[in-house]
Amino acid sequence: MANQGLKSIFLTSAACAALTAFDANALQEQASEQEAVSIEEIVVTARRREESLTDVPGTVTAITSRVLENANVQRAEDFIGLTPGVTIVDAAEVGDSQVNIRGINGARDAENSFAFIIDGILHTNPAAFNREFTNLQQIEVFKGPQGAIYGRNAAAGAIIVTTRKPSKELQISGEASLANNDSIYASAAVEGPLAGENLRFRLSGDYRDTDGFYRNSFQNNAPIVDAFETYNIDGRLLWEPTDALEVDVRAHYGDVNASAISFNATFNLPNFAAAFGNPAADEDVNDHEFIFNPNVVSDNDQETFELSAKFDYDMDWASLTGWVLYSDIDSNFIADGTSAAFGFFNADETCRTSTADLNAAGVTLPPPQILGAVPDGIIFTPDFSGSFFGPYTPTTCDGVQEQLRTQEDISFELRLASPGDQALRWMGGVYFLDIDREVGVSLARDSGEPPIRGLVQTSGPNRTEALVYDAFESQVFAVFGQLQYDLNDDIELSAALRYDREERKVSNLVPTDVLSTVIDLNGDGIFNDPLNPGLSDIVNPSGVIPDQKKTFEQVQPKISATWDVSDEFTLFASWGVGFKAGGFNNQGSSATIDIFINGFTAPFLDSLDLPAVNIDDIYDKETSSSFEAGFKGRLFDGRVQLEGAGFYTKVDDMQFFEFFVGPFGLLRVVSNLDDVTIYGFELGANAQVHEYLNIYGGVAVTDSEIKGNSSRPDTVGNKSPYTPDYTINAGAEFNIPIFEGVNFLTRLDAQVIGPTWFHTVQDQQRPTIFSAFFEIAPVTGPGSGPLGFTDFSNTRRSSYHTIDLRAGFQGENWSLMGFAKNLTKSDYLEEVIPAPEFGGTFVHPGPQRTVGVEASFKF
Repeated sequence: MANQGLKSIFLTSAACAALTAFDANALQEQASEQEAVSIEEIVVTARRREESLTDVPGTVTAITSRVLENANVQRAEDFIGLTPGVTIVDAAEVGDSQVNIRGINGARDAENSFAFIIDGILHTNPAAFNREFTNLQQIEVFKGPQGAIYGRNAAAGAIIVTTRKPSKELQISGEASLANNDSIYASAAVEGPLAGENLRFRLSGDYRDTDGFYRNSFQNNAPIVDAFETYNIDGRLLWEPTDALEVDVRAHYGDVNASAISFNATFNLPNFAAAFGNPAADEDVNDHEFIFNPNVVSDNDQETFELSAKFDYDMDWASLTGWVLYSDIDSNFIADGTSAAFGFFNADETCRTSTADLNAAGVTLPPPQILGAVPDGIIFTPDFSGSFFGPYTPTTCDGVQEQLRTQEDISFELRLASPGDQALRWMGGVYFLDIDREVGVSLARDSGEPPIRGLVQTSGPNRTEALVYDAFESQVFAVFGQLQYDLNDDIELSAALRYDREERKVSNLVPTDVLSTVIDLNGDGIFNDPLNPGLSDIVNPSGVIPDQKKTFEQVQPKISATWDVSDEFTLFASWGVGFKAGGFNNQGSSATIDIFINGFTAPFLDSLDLPAVNIDDIYDKETSSSFEAGFKGRLFDGRVQLEGAGFYTKVDDMQFFEFFVGPFGLLRVVSNLDDVTIYGFELGANAQVHEYLNIYGGVAVTDSEIKGNSSRPDTVGNKSPYTPDYTINAGAEFNIPIFEGVNFLTRLDAQVIGPTWFHTVQDQQRPTIFSAFFEIAPVTGPGSGPLGFTDFSNTRRSSYHTIDLRAGFQGENWSLMGFAKNLTKSDYLEEVIPAPEFGGTFVHPGPQRTVGVEASFKF
């Protein structure tokens, strides 16, 4: 991977050099000898009204319809791959997308850090971002805090998707592609007038299916590791009864059936590796060879229904816009568990039998794991006939994990705005959102048969043994306003202000009359404790977790200015506040961490001068203050566009996701990083070198530092998680006519992602819950300590590059193309999730190479 990082930098440096290597004189000569070919002016809606991209006082990556079509953008990772300073992690489960914009990331089980808008309507469910993007007209990525414009979850920016309006003439279109790994994609649409041109419709659908890139070695190399199947149906009615009124009604239904938890575990135990001569126990995550062999076939389902209506009414002196959205997204998955390492089910006959049978059959586990004749830990078996298990083994000793996330919400907005052609432009409005959400994670027994779904099972082959399960309610009210004023022909000043108030409530759904047979909170050898440690009389004498309420509110201002220094050069600056509401973790999280994490590691924390891990059942709101200054320019009669910006952001109580596994099962929590600073710059260029050739490139460099972290104070000085040191995007498009009405198109897009940490714990040691057991053979010397001590210096993802290529023929109403994604078959990691107290890291592989053909038509 180190060599790949050097190769990535070389390849992309060469691509960026191509942007500046062209002869400026040659461009001027071409402009005089032939009809000038300038880059089209781009109109955006980043500030909720149409305006030139040059006039926006901020950094906006606008992807036009031509680029969307020629790059064949279909999913979020496609357009994010064209956007400097923005990265995405799409792993673990369907709809679990983590988007990082300039160092600010979302948090699992919380909400996005960016506003997601489709045709003017704000979608608040994070799972709504997982969709096929069809009928696209333009996508804008507006970077930096946009809370004053878009609300409480626009701390990192806004992603604005605009689709084509239905055609005024009857039109049928479609697209289909075939690729390796039995991958197919198809979409089709019919649209046109229903009753004259005033009422138009579109009905469209799409289907995607792939076996994925990886196979399960325990299931006869079955394609069940990262398989994915989805279909979507969309309907749209657009009614324009007068020139002043437009009504837009949309319905969307989507269904996904996929795999989940495509993770391997690596281990970070240097003392253990040294003592037993097993280097795989201290493995660099970038060197890991992926082997998937769980016995449980994962199943990840998601069902989406959305219904919205929007109107725009022009009253000459102002326009009134209103919309309402109903959204219902249900997600759940079932998969192999992580509990074999903790011996939860060692006494079960199925666990012991499956271990013995696999051992007798000569089955081996990826090192450093050991599959012995019995599941008991190898250090506890005098004849060393025991095992050393990680998670996701082919035995039944892991148990079964299941997760449920459902969200039903309804929202509306009413907005009044002045015309856009006057010196003083204003806008104001109100917003309301109501959310009902359930989140549950369970650990159940594994009988060896296909598991039965159900978070709460009091008996049977998949009896529930550990559970967090809660209902969450949120009500949001906001008022907002904007002013834009042209001080003169060259200078615009603007100000925006928004107030958000969010009331949240949580109710625990874990039954109090069901006891676990594998959790021993008292350490007395009697396994009859509650499914959730928060219900235990050790920490909760009442035996009931009461409902909780909390209100979060924030005023979000933004001020900005633009100065047209000349007709071809503009300077801008802005300052704004971002806001994400706080919320509740699954109730009982704090008690679980105190009992099972801090309780086990406490004897060893002093030796490393470390405090206990601090996790609360409630996490605080996140606020940020960000300043940006930059420029936009056009050269050579508009044939070259340049832009650049520097930014500085201070984040208070940044929300961060942590994953814990231990003698309690599974736990996903959100904590707060008290103080984080982020700063960096972006530079970009787009050049129409010739009528047939366009090249582009962009680089974003980000540095960050954790200034305060009461959850893990030893991480102060580390970098912001999920934030690459840099991103580089570059490419070229060559489009030349070869026959009348037929063009030959070649498009290449390259992306480099810099080194990335995914956790606050970085180049440092931590004790694990196993330290007490492994203390029998301590290692002396530098870095000494029990065998269970960890060192996470080798958990940073290395830099990597990907190159996508498309080439083929385009007619006026058809195309036939070949394509390759990740052309050079770069091996890289999608995500790295350290679990410090577990002693290991959960790693997810990135996509491999996809090669295929596609065809489209329209008539």
